[in-house]
Amino acid sequence: MAKKVMLAGESWMSFTTHVKGFDTFHTSVYETGKEWLEKAIKAAGYEFVFIPNHEAMDGFPFTLEELKEYSCIILSDIGANTLLLPTETFNRSVKKPNRCNLLRDYVLDGGSLLMVGGYMTFSGIDGKGKWHDTAVQEVLPVEVSTLDDRMEHCEGVTPEILAKDHPVFKGVSEAWPQVLGYNKTVAKPEAEVLATVCGDPFIAFGKYGKGRSGVFTTDCAPHWAPPEFCNWESYNQLFANIIAYLEA
Repeated sequence: MAKKVMLAGESWMSFTTHVKGFDTFHTSVYETGKEWLEKAIKAAGYEFVFIPNHEAMDGFPFTLEELKEYSCIILSDIGANTLLLPTETFNRSVKKPNRCNLLRDYVLDGGSLLMVGGYMTFSGIDGKGKWHDTAVQEVLPVEVSTLDDRMEHCEGVTPEILAKDHPVFKGVSEAWPQVLGYNKTVAKPEAEVLATVCGDPFIAFGKYGKGRSGVFTTDCAPHWAPPEFCNWESYNQLFANIIAYLEA
């Protein structure tokens, strides 16, 4: 496979109503949280391809051959519905390939998949992430909840490293910044859990078919990953190591 990494999701649009006495007005903004992960991936020597949420509905690959162009696919803050409801299906009842099934097949056939935490990955806010009910669950090293799985920690919590000598932590500082939340999951029996947070999986991997998948259950950007985490001296090295291990 090519030395090319896809990041899908990690974008949002906000529409705000401002009330000033008798009068109101509206503002809107489009934002992404890709900048830190993009820098880490490029620094590791990979070509970086970003498919934001609003483009993923129809722009995420519809064939296994297209997915195989990537050495690793990262899902971050993107709900399963975005892949399950392409425009033609939702608006005109046109049958399309199930891209969650394709992601499973991609891993089984030797691909690398990483799910990063957020309000729309794993189960997410109000359970809207919905990944538990898809074929992707079959190739994740953790069981995804069917309920809202967000663990909000405004006080900050510190990940606990269980395997300091593992290749994923090579060159990574032992002094980890705190995170402000994560998605609560349960490790599968075959999971290789390398780090926990509050006793729950934080970094874990699993082998499925010819490929490997991993989870990083907090975010790669604010708010769960505060500035001290995103700007941490070991941020780039950590994600470079994670991708390298997924491909090993």
